[in-house]
Amino acid sequence: MNNLSPLLDFLRELRANNNKVWFEAHRAQYTDARGLFEDFVQDVIFGINEFDPLTGLMAADCMYRINRDVRFSKDKSPYKANMAAVIAPGGRKSARSQYYLHVAPGDSMLAGGAYMPSKEQLARIRENIATGAPELHQIIAAPGFVKYFGKLEGEKLKVAPKGYPKDHPQIEWLKYTSLTAYHRLSDDAVCAPGAVAHIVKVCQAFKPFLDWVTDVAGPGPIEGER
Repeated sequence: MNNLSPLLDFLRELRANNNKVWFEAHRAQYTDARGLFEDFVQDVIFGINEFDPLTGLMAADCMYRINRDVRFSKDKSPYKANMAAVIAPGGRKSARSQYYLHVAPGDSMLAGGAYMPSKEQLARIRENIATGAPELHQIIAAPGFVKYFGKLEGEKLKVAPKGYPKDHPQIEWLKYTSLTAYHRLSDDAVCAPGAVAHIVKVCQAFKPFLDWVTDVAGPGPIEGER
């Protein structure tokens, strides 16, 4: 089983030396770290495939580049101090809500849901919520979901969204502009011998919510890169 300690060590050093000169001098270390993460993600894929078919999916199709897009950012650091992958049929190109695995020192997580949905997808989600969304409430009240995720999170409007009265029975839910859930992972948990098995178990508890998002939001990417 993969031990991700060397990966976390590399990311700590990268965080402190986020520049091209340092990175090129440590490219071999980066290659090794990325290989560890790729093997880890592939093991997670094999585990998820037992309850959520991902036949033929390869980790390389799921992983994000480490280079940052700095064109519109005030932060010009050229590299991400994390490694991440989205796991779903089609990998990064999936139109389904995805299991998002993010590994970084002190900030690892499994997450997913309607993150940065399109205007049309958000409208469909709100239409469903406006009816009372009994299926959603049943899903997020399930013992497994509560155990691993606690509750849903996301950005919210301060006022009622256009088209809905401020006294709507579901108004607090309708204010959400994204609906996501997060399972935080400590560095020790990421590096533990049972890390893959734990993440797979969390994904199994997560699947009903991701299925709901996919069914309600409709076609098109539901995830923006974190």
